[in-house]
Formats: sequence, structure tokens, C-alpha cells
Amino acid sequence: MTSACESGPSAWVQIHAGLVAPGGEVLDLAAGGGRHARHFKDLGYQATALDRDVSRLQDVAGRGVEVMSADLEDGSPWPLGAREFDGIVVTNYLHRPLFPHLASALAPGGVLIYETFGIGNERFGKPSNPNFLLRPGELLEFAAAHGLQVLAYACGEVAEPKRAITQRIVAQRLK
Repeated sequence: MTSACESGPSAWVQIHAGLVAPGGEVLDLAAGGGRHARHFKDLGYQATALDRDVSRLQDVAGRGVEVMSADLEDGSPWPLGAREFDGIVVTNYLHRPLFPHLASALAPGGVLIYETFGIGNERFGKPSNPNFLLRPGELLEFAAAHGLQVLAYACGEVAEPKRAITQRIVAQRLK
């Protein structure tokens, strides 16, 4: 079931989508229903949607979106091998062991658009487990540790699509 907050692309993603090279390849990681893969496909990008459960992606599979099923948390090897993307989108998902893979999967000049929940979100409901909440500045630390240039960053309380504490970053792999 798609929640109201997943009905359309994130405003953060929409605002920054144009930073990805026109017509490039975009990965929607932990895609869920594929709202961001669909958005980028509609903008003329080649989209790949990766999730453990791809049942909500069947309508776009082979219709402009490559759909891949993989469990990103079971200790299996990174399912994308050495593939590189011009854009990677991650929203409402956090699995820290993937950080190095995200950085290496960015093509030179590639843009990472990341948005998820931060410490303090437990006041508003789920997620509330600290394992799924970013520490203050954690996305900035990730970018610095992997040589990514920060193009935009925001953190704090948001009201839309629901009250939450979030951390958001747009970072680019230097050419």
C-alpha cells in the first residue's frame, strides 16, 4: 500500500533532479513503488529501480524502467557490481553499510540526492529506532569521507509531507 507521503516524488528530489546530466542513468535505491524512478523516466532519464520487493514496480518494468530485486541488508554482495550512475536517489531509507557503494556507484560528475529521517524523528512516530535515524551532520560526514562535493544540504523539522526530522543532501562526485 502506498502512503500519502509516497504518492508522488519528493519535493527535494524534484527541485534537484535537473542537476543530473540530461538523459543520464538514474538509480532509485530502495525504490518502493518507484515514485522517483517514474519521475526520472518521465523527465527522459534511463531509470533503474532497485528494491527487495518489486511487486509495486511491475507496471513500469520494461517500459522505460529497469527493475531489479535485491535484498540490500542481507550481507549479499552489492547487486550492481561496478555499474555507475549519473544520478542516485535515496529517500526514506538508511542502511549505513551501503554508503561506500553509493559513492562508488556515482559516475564522474554524478549526483547523489539523499533524504531520510534524523535523530529527533521519534517525537513524530516512525522511524524511531536510532539505527534508522541519521545523526546530526551524518550525511555531510559521508560526503566528506567519500570526496563528494556538497551542492545542497538541509536538516531539521519539516511539515510536509508529514511532520518529521529530516536530513537532506545533494552531493556530486567530482570528475
